[in-house]
Amino acid sequence: MTSLDRKTRGRTSHGRLQSLDAYLLYQERELLTRSEGSWARAAFVDLGFGEHPWTTLESAQAFRELNPGLPVVGVELEPQRVESAQEHADALTDFRQGGFDLPLRPGETVRLIRAMNLLRGYRPEEVSGIHQTLGGALLEGGLLVEGSTDTSGAVLVAHLLRRVPEGLSREALLFHTDFSRGFAPVLFRDWLPRDFRRRVKPGEPIHAFFAQWMEAWQQAREAGPLEPPEAFHHSVLRLATRMEGLVTDAWLLARGYLLWKPPGGVFR
Repeated sequence: MTSLDRKTRGRTSHGRLQSLDAYLLYQERELLTRSEGSWARAAFVDLGFGEHPWTTLESAQAFRELNPGLPVVGVELEPQRVESAQEHADALTDFRQGGFDLPLRPGETVRLIRAMNLLRGYRPEEVSGIHQTLGGALLEGGLLVEGSTDTSGAVLVAHLLRRVPEGLSREALLFHTDFSRGFAPVLFRDWLPRDFRRRVKPGEPIHAFFAQWMEAWQQAREAGPLEPPEAFHHSVLRLATRMEGLVTDAWLLARGYLLWKPPGGVFR
């Protein structure tokens, strides 16, 4: 079992994970609002909130628009970060020291875990074990979100892993851009989750995915001059004709989200 024992810079800026919050509010509304049985007080856990708990507090505010009584737990390895965050604690918001073995209290349950920008310094072969450790804290049906963003949050790629009766399902990959850096599929390569970053090479499924997306994007551009949001939209629609599992929901595409849920789950 891997411990969260490696310091991170923790310089998360305001709004860095706002696009992820928006996605969850839209796509995971039921997860955020479930209230039967053990779900009544099931928490959102933000792992590795950083030097300042800005993103934890922003997510708490956003999610409580749907679920006003949602408990939120921010977890950090470094005690000084936890101590400084205490000024923001309240009856529903707590900050605790801990790592991948989440510092939960007896009887606490968890519906959603976010672990963004944490694993870039780990070895790819360590990722699966970390996922399994975190997933063990979730209620059945709960979600683990793990991946990376650039420093401003303009580009994001994340695993979406669902707790199912058999364990943890690699349900989907989520890509997002706000188009401030333009758009081409290659934009996402440097922000892939840790277990995929060095696998974008011939013979690997993630390489085939990007090759198909690049071809779809180039064909969309050849059809006429397109602004980045249009190029993204048309490239995803073209890609969906070639690959199974692309979600072509209009709300997602209009806002720069590609959700890929391949049959059988995301490959390892």
